[in-house]
Amino acid sequence: MLEETRDRDEIVERVAALDIGKAEVVCCVRVPSPSGSGRRAQEVRTYPTMTRSLIALGEWLAGVGVTRVVMEATSEYVRHEGA
Repeated sequence: MLEETRDRDEIVERVAALDIGKAEVVCCVRVPSPSGSGRRAQEVRTYPTMTRSLIALGEWLAGVGVTRVVMEATSEYVRHEGA
């Protein structure tokens, strides 16, 4: 049975969404607009799934101040103990 939680609505100011595939990761970042208009700015970038590219993706996310990342993938991902 579903139970009601005490969570409050939250707007994440700096967020990224990742669509993960075997050969590439597509990342959409949404942040406050630099114009100060109260609107949001968005950018989409695609990165190969090679280590150097994923490091660059992480650096971009840190550089724009992303605080939350969500992920979508169509393949199975297994979490190994100790990983």
